[in-house]
Amino acid sequence: MYIGFQHLHSVLAYAVLLLLVAAVGMAKYGWFLNKPFTEAQRKVTLFALIGSHIQLLVGLVLYFISPLGLSNLSSETMGNSMARLYALEHPLINIIALVLITIGFSTAKRMTEDKKKHFRIVWMYGIGLLLILSRIPWTAWFS
Repeated sequence: MYIGFQHLHSVLAYAVLLLLVAAVGMAKYGWFLNKPFTEAQRKVTLFALIGSHIQLLVGLVLYFISPLGLSNLSSETMGNSMARLYALEHPLINIIALVLITIGFSTAKRMTEDKKKHFRIVWMYGIGLLLILSRIPWTAWFS
């Protein structure tokens, strides 16, 4: 079960990152060129939001069943940078990123001016994406 969730979490990560990059890119394009906020863009931002939430749920299950997650949290973990990344930094920063993405989507959908929608998506999804990228265990991805 642990290996299955680990693989699912890794595969979903690629999809979520792709969706987040697409959402930020489309919003940036629309913001700079003063384009209307299209239905396609709304769907991409929504799919990025949904994918991020599913990734969080899979990650939380993995956090509780993994030997690198909650069971590894101790004072000794804080001295080891890789153990600290898995047990504390990765989950905490990614939850913060997901909160920002969620706030970005929910506030943008209530806005009436397209330029403001684009701006909100660019900044909230963009900051969330940067936070996620900062806490990905890159050594595990490329090993």
